[in-house]
Amino acid sequence: MGVKYYKPITPGLRWRKGADFSEITTDKPEKSLTIALKKTGGRNSNGRITCRHRGGGHKRRYRIIDFKRNKYDMPAKVLTIEYDPNRSSRIALVEYTDKERRYIIAPINLQVNSEIISGENVEIKVANAMPIRSIPLGTFIHNIELRPKGGAVLARSAGVSAQLMAKKDKYAHIKLPSGEIRLVPLGCYATIGQVGNPDHDALSLGKAGRARWLGRRSTVRGVVMNPIDHPHGGGEGKTGAGNPHPVTPWGKPTKGYRTRKKKKFSNKFIIKRRSSKK
Repeated sequence: MGVKYYKPITPGLRWRKGADFSEITTDKPEKSLTIALKKTGGRNSNGRITCRHRGGGHKRRYRIIDFKRNKYDMPAKVLTIEYDPNRSSRIALVEYTDKERRYIIAPINLQVNSEIISGENVEIKVANAMPIRSIPLGTFIHNIELRPKGGAVLARSAGVSAQLMAKKDKYAHIKLPSGEIRLVPLGCYATIGQVGNPDHDALSLGKAGRARWLGRRSTVRGVVMNPIDHPHGGGEGKTGAGNPHPVTPWGKPTKGYRTRKKKKFSNKFIIKRRSSKK
């Protein structure tokens, strides 16, 4: 993928940087692998806003992605590389020898007509999936499970990859994109390679309207609100954010305050946190 620049003939194009979609081979998804996606507008089942700044946006259909890769020892052929509006990475449509089709996250250098496979003892090749116990140390991987047969949950965003650092007893030490080193059971599956679309973070929307197309509403600073809406609001003159201290709309300290529970059950699986402070 490359980054596309625009001539500044309008204010919205002056700072816009978009994808050139050069790797996309079709603009029509596999209909049998899509389902309707209902928008919530950030509301929960009681109608209360639980996630602010959401609403509107273009209508989408959700692509069903195979995060488990559980058709073992059965080769599959890559048919297309497609755009997915629900994630930053590209997806690939693959067809197995029994004619079943599935979507997977497309890694870098995956080409149409390539053959991929999932299993215990398969070739160490981009887009092949296997248990972590079968992967050599130092290999870059993505689509990593946290529980065996639970489906991939780690390293799925555009351009990211994790590295297999060590294997000890029943666990592997994996360095995640954030820098965190975490224990993952050796029986968990992972996919070889780095997730595609690495230039995603270089893109620029260029105008507020494009954010609205993505379903993102505008964000307003707390200091310009009324006291009833935000702890930083109100006051004569410019006051708020530094007096007495920066807080969230619900009064919790922000700018570095740690919200992770100190006794969270998964703390024992973290060897090194992503920040230097424990």
